[in-house]
Amino acid sequence: MEKTDALHKLSKALSGKLYYDALWKSIYATDASVYREVPLAVCYPLNEQDIITLIEFARKHKTSLIPRTAGTSLAGQCTGNGIVVDVSRNFTDILEIDVKKKRVWVQPGVIRDDLNRRLEKYGLFFGPNTSTSNRCMIGGMVGNNSSGTTSIKFGTTRDKVISIKSILSDGSMAEFRNLSEQEYQEKLGLENLEGEIYRSLDSKLKDPANQKEIREKYPPASLHRRNTGYALDELLDCQVFQESQKPYNLCRLIAGSEGTLAFITEICLELDSLPPKHTAMVAAHFASIDNCMKAVVPAMKHSLFTCEMMDKVILDCTSENLKYRENRFFIEGDPEAILMLELRSHSQKDLEEQLKALQETLEDANLGYSFPVLYGEQIELALELRKAGLGLLGNMRGDRKAVACIEDTAVALPVLADYISEFSGIMKGYDQQAVYYAHAGAGEIHLRPILDLKKSEDVKLFRSITTDVAKLVKKYNGSLSGEHGDGRVRAEFIKLMYGDHIYQMLKDVKQVFDPNNLFNPGKIVDAPPMDSSLRYVPDRKEPEIETIMDFSDADGILRLAEKCNGSGDCRKSVEAGGTMCPSYRATKDEKDTTRARANALREFLTNSDKVNRFDHPELKEVLDLCISCKGCKSECPSNVDMAALKAEFQHQYYKSHKPSFRDKAFANITRQNAMASKVPGISRFLLSNSFTSGIAKSMLGVAKERQLPVIEKQSLKAYYLSHKNKFQKPDCIKTVYLFNDEFTNYLDVKVGKDALNLLAKLNYQVKLVDHPESGRSYLSKGFLTEAKKLANENIRIFKDLIDEDHLLIGIEPSAILSFRDEYLRLADDKQAAKKLSANTFLIEEFLKQEIASGNIREEQFTKKKATVKIHAHCHQKALSNSSRTFDILNLPKNYKVSIIASGCCGMAGSFGYEKEHYQISMQIGENSLFPAIRKADRSVIISANGTSCRHQIKDGTGRTAQHPVSILRNALKKQ
Repeated sequence: MEKTDALHKLSKALSGKLYYDALWKSIYATDASVYREVPLAVCYPLNEQDIITLIEFARKHKTSLIPRTAGTSLAGQCTGNGIVVDVSRNFTDILEIDVKKKRVWVQPGVIRDDLNRRLEKYGLFFGPNTSTSNRCMIGGMVGNNSSGTTSIKFGTTRDKVISIKSILSDGSMAEFRNLSEQEYQEKLGLENLEGEIYRSLDSKLKDPANQKEIREKYPPASLHRRNTGYALDELLDCQVFQESQKPYNLCRLIAGSEGTLAFITEICLELDSLPPKHTAMVAAHFASIDNCMKAVVPAMKHSLFTCEMMDKVILDCTSENLKYRENRFFIEGDPEAILMLELRSHSQKDLEEQLKALQETLEDANLGYSFPVLYGEQIELALELRKAGLGLLGNMRGDRKAVACIEDTAVALPVLADYISEFSGIMKGYDQQAVYYAHAGAGEIHLRPILDLKKSEDVKLFRSITTDVAKLVKKYNGSLSGEHGDGRVRAEFIKLMYGDHIYQMLKDVKQVFDPNNLFNPGKIVDAPPMDSSLRYVPDRKEPEIETIMDFSDADGILRLAEKCNGSGDCRKSVEAGGTMCPSYRATKDEKDTTRARANALREFLTNSDKVNRFDHPELKEVLDLCISCKGCKSECPSNVDMAALKAEFQHQYYKSHKPSFRDKAFANITRQNAMASKVPGISRFLLSNSFTSGIAKSMLGVAKERQLPVIEKQSLKAYYLSHKNKFQKPDCIKTVYLFNDEFTNYLDVKVGKDALNLLAKLNYQVKLVDHPESGRSYLSKGFLTEAKKLANENIRIFKDLIDEDHLLIGIEPSAILSFRDEYLRLADDKQAAKKLSANTFLIEEFLKQEIASGNIREEQFTKKKATVKIHAHCHQKALSNSSRTFDILNLPKNYKVSIIASGCCGMAGSFGYEKEHYQISMQIGENSLFPAIRKADRSVIISANGTSCRHQIKDGTGRTAQHPVSILRNALKKQ
């Protein structure tokens, strides 16, 4: 109670937000590592004064501050029992760009890729490039001294830091930068904490015995990925202590200090000119890891911009991932490893000469078996595959995972092959098939054992493998921490790597900067055991959780949530593209990420003492803004299907809490539409005029700004029956069954008519049969008993009608794609569901296939010019591909078609109608979709295949969007 009162007072003293309830603490208890520590509180500071206030509070109440940006740390840097200070929301400004000096000033919450998008127009970029670059932030990169794929050409983050503004542990401000000899002496004379820091370091580094220890024990300077402990060797290598051109700059020490020495508020970075535009990549294939490693040294004699590795484990993960499966186009055979070797040049001729020389070197080495060359967009797709490796490892089924503990080792290139050979011997001794990937050209291969940390015997392996590898790294004079930092997982081994004398110096560094141990304690020095505070309690009794949906593909609902390894792909910005995660993009709160939802589900389903483990208001809160877009089903490397998890949660929550009147009304909307269709005139009047529609909105809790959808005068089913002969084609190309979904049947009848008539004009026989609704509205509100009945009934009706020659096609993505998604989890007859799923298509997919087969031809359509911009439904993006719509709308010869990089529209069925969600819904639309449509000339045709999307576009921009089949129907030549 005393702590709660103190936190309440602190909250009032801050301009930013402070959270200390169970939900927020649970979602910040982990990062991307194997650790879990429940923090005291979570803070989003608004300004520097808030940080000073937090420092004062931490000192007074003997707690700590854990600085955090994107929370993608692999070594546990962002876990702790103090206050997590998240600067990712408010410290996000690019403050100044100096093009002439090639410098930029940023706050720590600026995303690396967003920064480079801003810099591109100046011909500049920030070089270090991590696999998390679309969401990692500059502050975190400085904290870890991040490197990434480009370090062999552009160096590490430390190499790029010019100055840092920070707040010291006594609340005073300090700026670290290059110092002249006179400025250095002035710093030594300061009568404050900053001066004490300079004097302490000066005393230590001028001691010849200390200098000798540092030079002998630290890895050689030629190994640019060395981040074990504090970078005393970097300070020693400056003009104050030896003949050197390097000025004294404490930024060299702060970079890589993992938030343990000072709280960074501003960073000045050195920039590089954009790399040469002509580029080619050799994807060298190898039949063994050993041959791959041996090929690195000869390959690196060439001027490579990238030298990255993927092994078979990573490659096999990509083959099972919806998003990355298509990126495997260049893979030949079944390689044990691939080296990705990128060349660049300002001229194509020079590039080809470089390429020829590299190919000759590889062939002469006689180590690989295939050397395909990639160009342009192919390279980006291949690099995406490699960058996805980190997250994809979390997609391994079951409790055995590729564990980050020894993944950050780096050794000099000449000994890399020998080191990996010995490493493989260690792994063989443990009966381990490790994972090998990443930065071969920098001497750093990310090596991961595959362990089940839910078992005590594997926790023991976790320690013993790390210990043995640490000793091996020491033997080869390498760095145990190359770019991911020491954190909790490796800090314990720093003494082993450097010895007692240097370790004491590192403790002294921490002591002088932070005498009260306020900043991120337990990282780098005085670390707790690396096998304590793990995410899972070893040998725990697994909770038994019964669900109505079938989660056997993930070994149960809890393990599906546990597949989230914290890599944070759901935090990528709007500018990074994709859909995931719409609500986070609107609020910028970690609570609204897929990661937070998975963390909360894992936490409460595991630790609940309730009979109904889903009966927690925290789960209801964290899932409230999940709009079931399914972006995570494809864009999350671990394929954490939050839409399915939310539907199951709602179903289970209703067992303890009655659903609201509104939830029941929206779930049963099709029944209401069916009744309204019997008196369409009356229902249209009641829902169209402001008075009665206002009453309806008030009763249902619908936002007053929304226009309620109205029933058409004639249903699609009635239209079909009255024109049935029109759609019977004895000499047709094919017979197809059209799924008459509930939205098209009652609300979007014109779209349904266009689909029927388009198919008929193109000589397809179309059949409609009696079937129930898809169940989408029940799924969206968690009424899974009803959804299951509908799924089983639809499967029963269609299983004997649909096969490879008689396809089921649908108009509304959210309805027809449920046959390929939720029905597989709900069906009793799994075999029939799978067969039906394989022969069910979005209408755009079907038309695309028929165009490719030559059954639909360009000459059947107009030659008039038109410009079309496409917004694709989220379910299409996740379960199909937007390109299908693009392809069919390009069929008319003079149609100029483009896909809007629009993310989610924000409507998401009933979500955008609900008054408490209206503003979030519109903000999601404003992120990219609405501005793109407003910029489009009024003559441009807007295409949107989702009924919700079309309503959102109308409400948000005033423009009327058309379904792609309507656009094609109108483009048919007049007959």
